[in-house]
Amino acid sequence: MQNAPLLTDRTALIRNRSRASDRFLHDIARDELLDRLSLVNRAFKDPIIVGPSDNFLPDARLIDDAETLDVIPASHDLAIHFMALHWANDPVGQIIQSARALRPDGHFQAACLGGQTLHELRACLAQAESEVTGGLSPRIAPMGEIRDLGALLQRAGLALPVADSITIKTSYQSVYHLMRDLRKFGEANALNARLRKPTRRAVFNRCAEIYEQSFSEDGKILATFEFLFLSGWAPSADQPKPLRPGSATTRLADALKTTEKSLRD
Repeated sequence: MQNAPLLTDRTALIRNRSRASDRFLHDIARDELLDRLSLVNRAFKDPIIVGPSDNFLPDARLIDDAETLDVIPASHDLAIHFMALHWANDPVGQIIQSARALRPDGHFQAACLGGQTLHELRACLAQAESEVTGGLSPRIAPMGEIRDLGALLQRAGLALPVADSITIKTSYQSVYHLMRDLRKFGEANALNARLRKPTRRAVFNRCAEIYEQSFSEDGKILATFEFLFLSGWAPSADQPKPLRPGSATTRLADALKTTEKSLRD
């Protein structure tokens, strides 16, 4: 049986991250994630953070998001996978390994970019390259949708799974300014199947024209960044469990102290 082709060139990804000079995307993800953690009524003493991150939690152990995570099973009460799942060759494997690092009733959180990220740039580049060269090459990672990544939590065996998202709209003077910032964010093209020779200037010029025609406002182009946030818990015998459908003993109307009204036919 052949192994599935690799999505990400880890050497290129590490190089891109090492050149990053702007934490704009990471700062948004960090602040949102910390806000979600603040709603959890728990004091975490042995956290780990997986991925390219500063240590934004006291006493957290930082772990590289390699294919095999450097974790010890059942040794942590909190595992955070931070801004790396959208580059993972095996995202479910990353979540499973993170979950295995948790003690019973330990908490898992993840933040990553979602499928609506840079959909404008993706469409414009595809059209421009097709028109100019007659072909297409992979340029933007196929990031997961919230429903798909939410399902991975259950596949990883995590209890009480939750997935939600936020969308940030940004504006740029031109597509060249956007692509420059993507390099500064450490999010430039690191796909394994990417074009390995310089792209013709005509492709980018045509992309800029299409972008301005299709996704511009007040003289600037628009760019979308979607952030996905995942959470779950390592199974534990004393966790709350959902009731069986039909097992309720109290009517909703009674609980709300209101009068139930029949719908019209």
